Amino acid sequence: MLHNNIWSGMGSMKFSEITADQWDELSPYLDTCLLPVTGMAGGEKPYEATEWLERLRDMMDLIEIPFKGRVVTYPAWHYITGSGNLPEMVNEWCESAKRAGFRYAIVVTANKELELACPAMNLSFLPNEDGSLPAQADVSDAIRSMWNGQAV
Repeated sequence: MLHNNIWSGMGSMKFSEITADQWDELSPYLDTCLLPVTGMAGGEKPYEATEWLERLRDMMDLIEIPFKGRVVTYPAWHYITGSGNLPEMVNEWCESAKRAGFRYAIVVTANKELELACPAMNLSFLPNEDGSLPAQADVSDAIRSMWNGQAV
């Protein structure tokens, strides 16, 4: 139940809404994929997990709502525990998304502490140092600059 309440009403196209028949037709327009990374460590209490998901939703709204029709949102990575190298894993995911037909890969997280830098990722967005959301105008400008081939 929680999942439906938190994710309902979001703007971009979800991966699950695209059929095999539609992909060839839509892929020229849906050139950007969004990978949400919640950033939980695994020991969160239920209300803390809800707070993490709400923060991630708020971050994703900065991209999904203004860019509906061009961005496809993939399933979120909720937990970042283990001995894996997160930037390496994110890089592999971005490379895979590009092989699948996306030109751009954007990673968004609710965790301001995550190190996400990797060569295959085009952009990443995380909360400011004080935990607040980045400015909508800054996010939109960065995405438009990326699409226009300008360094961001």
